[in-house]
Amino acid sequence: MTALRDAFLSAIVAFGLFGPLVGLVTANGEHGLALTARPIATAVIVGLVFFGRLAMLSWRGRTPRATNRALAERITRSGKYLTPVLLIAAFALPFTGSRYYIDLGTLVLTYIMLGWGLNIVVGLAGLLDLGYVAFYAVGAYSYAILATTFGLGFWTCLPLAGILAALWGVLLGFPVLRLRGDYLAIVTLAFGEIIRIVLINWVSLTNGPNGITGIPRPTLFGLAFSMDGGPGTFAGFFNIEPEVIQRIIFLYYVIFGLALLTNWVSLRLRRLPLGRAWEALREDEVACRSLGINVRNTKLTAFGIGALFGGFAGAFFATRQAFVSPESFTFIESATVLAIVVLGGLGSQLGVALAAIVMIGGLEVLRDLLSTLGDQLHSPFFGDIANELPLYRMLIFGLALVVMMVLRPRGLVSGRTPGVALTKVKEIAPELVAQGRG
Repeated sequence: MTALRDAFLSAIVAFGLFGPLVGLVTANGEHGLALTARPIATAVIVGLVFFGRLAMLSWRGRTPRATNRALAERITRSGKYLTPVLLIAAFALPFTGSRYYIDLGTLVLTYIMLGWGLNIVVGLAGLLDLGYVAFYAVGAYSYAILATTFGLGFWTCLPLAGILAALWGVLLGFPVLRLRGDYLAIVTLAFGEIIRIVLINWVSLTNGPNGITGIPRPTLFGLAFSMDGGPGTFAGFFNIEPEVIQRIIFLYYVIFGLALLTNWVSLRLRRLPLGRAWEALREDEVACRSLGINVRNTKLTAFGIGALFGGFAGAFFATRQAFVSPESFTFIESATVLAIVVLGGLGSQLGVALAAIVMIGGLEVLRDLLSTLGDQLHSPFFGDIANELPLYRMLIFGLALVVMMVLRPRGLVSGRTPGVALTKVKEIAPELVAQGRG
């Protein structure tokens, strides 16, 4: 009865949160009021919450804690087998020849790179950052301004954009050195909004709300991906027919390489004394300070390096879109990246990648499937749900976070294992013990 009561209360809360957001919309049909997709979606969500909560309470009540811990350990250990599979799949994705899946893979890899960059700040150093989109914007606008004003190429502007974003990360770190928890989150949130407002109002530099257009694309060793196929182009050099898919595949491998670079640097830094200092800061700042670790430098490096990769991702975003505007760098982007990090597991590289694949790629694939199903069945119901699915993306993220916090509070793949841990003490050979006694 207790589980049934809790599930009923959860369903009421879900209806109270979800119902006003979607609205109980009805339409006038031939026989009066007719249901539309929104109230039906509300009923489905409430039903899922009710039965899901009931099943979860029953499962937790019947499953011993030891079994839960063993399951969590198996999920974490499976990462070493899943990682090479994901790498091979990501490398082979362009060979499908589908522009839709290549574009979707590019979007997912961008969020994976952002998640790995934020994971340094939140997952390793334990500093809650709600304004990470500011560094994303700084990197994008830095490349856009440098490329359009001075005519510099992508590979020249890429490190400059990252350095400028890292500089702003260090500047943000100084005012928040003494802040923790909610206070730190509020200041970083304000920083992200300040950057967005500056981009809107500094019209002489950023062109204001209109954004910057005509941003040049990256080249491959000086070969441009142009449709004319003349000399100096990729198609002209290799004497092949120019196609748009060639540029799309090249952009995919660019973000794939940048994401791998982010992952490699993060893993290397975690094993260095700096990474161990981040982990010590995450666990207990007072104890970290008492051990003689320079907390100020530790925080500044976390903000700076995390912002560096955010700037790299921003520069790629600018060159991929060939257009940037302040509307692309709202708080929703910061919340999305933070949700990916929390869902995947704080400090877990694999968990962040899986969360980005599910939350970004999964929703896009689901929307495409619903649209296709609506077209095949000639039913507007599935089409309405597919069109409104992006509007409720953050609501879906919130429900996923609630479920994850109940089932796996440390995320999908727990990554809080310290970089340096005590292992099993080796047993001394009996003959050596006897010699010592003698």
